[in-house]
Formats: sequence, structure tokens, C-alpha cells
Amino acid sequence: MNDDPKAAHPFRFSTQMSLIEATGLSAKDLPSLLTHLKTIPPSVLYYHTHAFLKQHQFLSPEPPNDFAYWVTNVLQEDRLGEQLAAIDTVRFPSLHALREALVSSIEKYLAKGRATRVAPDGEELYFMKARSFVMATTYSASTLREFTEIISKISFNSLYHHMFEARLRLEKGANDFSLWLETELREKTLAQAIARLDPYTQTLNTLRNRIGMLCKARLQEGVSYAAR
Repeated sequence: MNDDPKAAHPFRFSTQMSLIEATGLSAKDLPSLLTHLKTIPPSVLYYHTHAFLKQHQFLSPEPPNDFAYWVTNVLQEDRLGEQLAAIDTVRFPSLHALREALVSSIEKYLAKGRATRVAPDGEELYFMKARSFVMATTYSASTLREFTEIISKISFNSLYHHMFEARLRLEKGANDFSLWLETELREKTLAQAIARLDPYTQTLNTLRNRIGMLCKARLQEGVSYAAR
């Protein structure tokens, strides 16, 4: 890849900060959890299915979503907790689809008529929401080589924004990196390889390193091909 194709529109790296706010809503048992899950704003659903990713970014695999954790450890409904934890977030193209999967699992569980426990006082699930503030960084890339160099420098907040928020909360259907690589540099194979990475089963640091490795391998492949 000696000529290093240049994109007509550079990739501009952004970062984000989140302000966590209480909603005033809480659940004490499965029926109240189900009721709130059906009506909470997307920002609340997003927080409770993604907060662990940033709070525990050095753990792998990541802990389960808040709902699975609370159902298992507070309500002690182990079977349902396992089902909620097994919901593969990366499979869902939107928060709406993710919400439906969570709701369906709880409805099926309750339909079996089992007696359900009530959370002890003080251990209710309190619903929170994340308000994100997106800011531009000084980094931008017009070529794959520039993109590869910058990936190793961006913050975890920037990586999180482009890999998680863009795909699910902003409902773009894919992460920002893959979208740009495919549409601007025509790097379809590389874009698909990055899109196939499961960001929920590895730390943010590992995720960043793997993206960098894929890009470096593509650059080396291009150099080898051009030398023939």
C-alpha cells in the first residue's frame, strides 16, 4: 500500500463524557422490573446494559448487565439471571431490539407462575440514566496509516464512543471505524474484520490493540502486494 489512498472525508475522532442522573424510578421485584423495562427511555436502558463496560474496563470478560446482576444477586432468581446475562448485546442493532429481548425473557419466566422474591429494603434496583456529551479531539485521519497510528493514542472514552455508542445508542448499525474504512477507503475486508470483533468480551485496552493489529496487518499486506 505504497500509495496509501487518501479519504475524501477524514475520520475525525471524538470523545465523550457522561453525566449519570437518577430517574426516581426503582424496582423491588420482577413484575415492577418488567413494567419499567417496557417504558424507560433508551438512555436508561443503555446505562444499565453498558455501565459495566467503562467501570470495569480492565476485567475480561465483562460483568453482566445490571438487570442480570440484580436478578441473580438480590432476587436470587438464578435461572432468570443466567438467561439475562446470556443475552448477547452485540447481536442487537438497536436498543429497541435489546429491550424486547430483555422483556421477553422476563415475561416467559413469570408466565410459568413461579413465586418471585422481593428485594430487601435498600436493595431495590434504582434506575439511572446517562447523558453523554460528545467533544471533538485534535486527532483526524485521512489514510489507513494515519488511522492506525492514531488508534494507539486515543483515550478509552474515545474508543468507547466510536465502538459502542455509535453502533447501538446512535443506531448506526455498525461502529464508526468500520463505516469510515468501508465508505471512504473502500477497505471492506478490514471494516468487516473490525465489525466482527466482540467488544463486550474483552477490555477496552485489548479491543484497541486488536483493532491496531488488524490495521497493521492490512498495511503490511498492501506493502507486500505492491512489491510483487
